[in-house]
Amino acid sequence: MKFVVLALLATVATAAPQYAAPAPASRYGDSSEEVPIIRHDFVLGDYGGYKLDVETGNGIVVSQSGSPDGPEGTVVKAGEYSYTAPDGTPVHVKFVADENGYQPQSDLLPVAPAFPHPIPQFVLDQIAFAATEEPRRYSYDD
Repeated sequence: MKFVVLALLATVATAAPQYAAPAPASRYGDSSEEVPIIRHDFVLGDYGGYKLDVETGNGIVVSQSGSPDGPEGTVVKAGEYSYTAPDGTPVHVKFVADENGYQPQSDLLPVAPAFPHPIPQFVLDQIAFAATEEPRRYSYDD
């Protein structure tokens, strides 16, 4: 009897429909176009320095160099890259990455307003009110 139950269970398990996992969505849209690499030059220099130049068939150009000249041997990089945005705008970015972080420069990047910019009166009023509240908060004259 146990054999019959086991055989029946095995039959049901193998007859169950098999579901395949869905294919992962493409991160780059539905295009299956292959973009050729026109140029790829990588030169490893002395003591960890390098120079990289890449150009692709769809107009992406990258040029950067780096060396471990930063504090505690961190790599300092400098370079530029360019491409055409989906709306047709040419994008060109120059950058430096060092102990102060990534610092891009481009005409297309937003620029903060010149400082000091005018501070609205309601902000000045709130600052003055907070200054009068601070001494009251810590007074324990009970």
